Amino acid sequence: MKISCEEAAHICNKSQYKEAGLWEIIKLKWHIFMCKTCAKFSKQNTTFTSLCDRAGLNVLTETEKEEMKKDLEKHI
Repeated sequence: MKISCEEAAHICNKSQYKEAGLWEIIKLKWHIFMCKTCAKFSKQNTTFTSLCDRAGLNVLTETEKEEMKKDLEKHI
């Protein structure tokens, strides 16, 4: 059941995006209980994700990216 801090960080990131399985979350919670450094990372990661969600950040589609590239090339 013991995992490294690196693996804990990876699982923490996956859980933020709802991609972690139940067993991974259990291992993460146990690791966070034992490791205060990872507990701090997990708390900061949760805060960051919450701020990004509230900011309403949007991602450009592939079409929009291509249009931007063409506009930039046209102006260069």
